[in-house]
Order: sequence, then C-alpha cells, then structure tokens
Amino acid sequence: MTPTLVRRHHHLHHVSPPHPDVRARARDWAEIQERMLVPLYEAVYERLEVDSGTRALGLGCGSGLALLMAAARGAYVTGTEADPQRLELARERLVPDAPDRGARAARAQLLGRTPRDVADPGRPAFNLVTAFDPHSYADGGLVSALAEAAEVSERSTPVVLAGWGPAERCATSSVLRVASRLADPVRARTPMPRGWRPCGRDDLEELAHEAGLRPDGSGRVACPFGYADMDSAVRGLLSTGLFDAAVAATDRSQVEKELTEALHPHRRRDGTVWMPNVFRYLIALV
Repeated sequence: MTPTLVRRHHHLHHVSPPHPDVRARARDWAEIQERMLVPLYEAVYERLEVDSGTRALGLGCGSGLALLMAAARGAYVTGTEADPQRLELARERLVPDAPDRGARAARAQLLGRTPRDVADPGRPAFNLVTAFDPHSYADGGLVSALAEAAEVSERSTPVVLAGWGPAERCATSSVLRVASRLADPVRARTPMPRGWRPCGRDDLEELAHEAGLRPDGSGRVACPFGYADMDSAVRGLLSTGLFDAAVAATDRSQVEKELTEALHPHRRRDGTVWMPNVFRYLIALV
C-alpha cells in the first residue's frame, strides 16, 4: 500500500519481489496485512449500500478479501490482479473446491487481465468499481485501468479510490520512511515501483481527474495496523512491496533490522505491535 495507492507506469504488470519465497510472501499479505483495511472496505460498502444488486469490479484485488466481503453482501464480483500468487489465493477464497463451487463461480470471477478484457457481453455492466489497493499497477497503469473500467460500467457508476490520510495521523508513516531512506541509492539510478512517499491532500482528486472521473464525495476511516508480534509486523509490512526498492539497494537482512528498530516504539508490553492510522477514500463517478 502506498499513501495514494498509486503507481505511475503505462501497463499492468507484476514486478518479481526480492523475497526468497513468493508464495510465502503472498500468504503473508493474505493472512497478515490485507485485513488491515477491513474497516475501509466496510465503510465504503455501507455507504454505497452494496447488496445483491451490485456488480462490482475490483482493480488490483490482491488476495480477494475486499471482494469476499462484497460477495458476502450478495454482490456479483469480478477482480483483476497482476500478481499470480495473490490471484491464486483470491480464487481459493472466492471459488473454493466445495459442493457449491458452481453457484459461487457464477457470482465471482478473478482474472489477471485488464478491465476491458474481463467485460462479459452475457452479463450486465458493472455498477461499482474499487481500487482499494492498486499499487500492483505500474506507473500510469492505474489511470488506464480506470479509463477501461469506465468503458465497461454503467453511466454514473461510483469508482472508489483509497489512500493514506494525513501523515501526522498515520503512525505507520514513520516506519515507511525507512523504505524511502534505504531505497535512495537505487532511486537515484532508476525508477523503482511501489515506492512510499508522503501523500498529498488532493492526490486522489488529481488521479480521478486524470482518469476522466468526477469526484462526488469522500470519507476518512480509522485503519489501525495491529500485529500479534514483531515478526508478524515485519513480515506483513514486507509483503506490501513498499520495501522492495530498499531490499534491492541494501539487502533483506538490513531492511528487516532497520524495520524492526523503527517498529520498536509501537511495540506494546504484551509484545503486540499497534499503529493507529487514518485512511481516506474518494468516490468518483464515471
């Protein structure tokens, strides 16, 4: 997750992570980190009254937790995700091997392709688009994906963009600065994906305008990052990809060491790690 959850390339692609086991990394995302944004998903779905009449398209759907929550409300869901490991986990969640697999598959589809490619002439157009965690898109790719999503959505469909709130209200911002500091030598030589930077007040609005969308409301949600112990905190944060450039510039052990040091002030007496954060979402219309 980046502060604006935005990367600026031109095409959807997955960058191989500097991680010894890509499946373990995807599992860390699914089992530790992805749930941190559950309050955000719930607030958006409640505000937009997601139900059985909703046909949702999730861009950069990760391992599918947000879509699973929409499906639990009765929505028909479609997700795109570039990371094949996360996509596999999303399929396990949404279309598991079970007696009712056929019925569930009819209400959910997960693809590693672009929004235009997932359009199905046999189904109604989408009436909700979400980009809760679109940093799996390369730079500029999110703008293209949003434009394509608009093409396969009903008129005036709400599009939800999400990002960090003010840095002073996000305890995790001090920890993420480790990623920026350690990555500087690499960034000086080549553009790196998934870099952390402080968010701007109007970043989401600028993104919406760039994609040809009309802002139509926003909100803020408390999304604390809570971990059972220091190891879980380190693994969860590394699974985001925000520290990839730092690992490339130094090495994994160095990043883990400095990340642990940065997390120390947030470690509580019982060994848990707790960081209060505020996330912001923007609702824009197609």
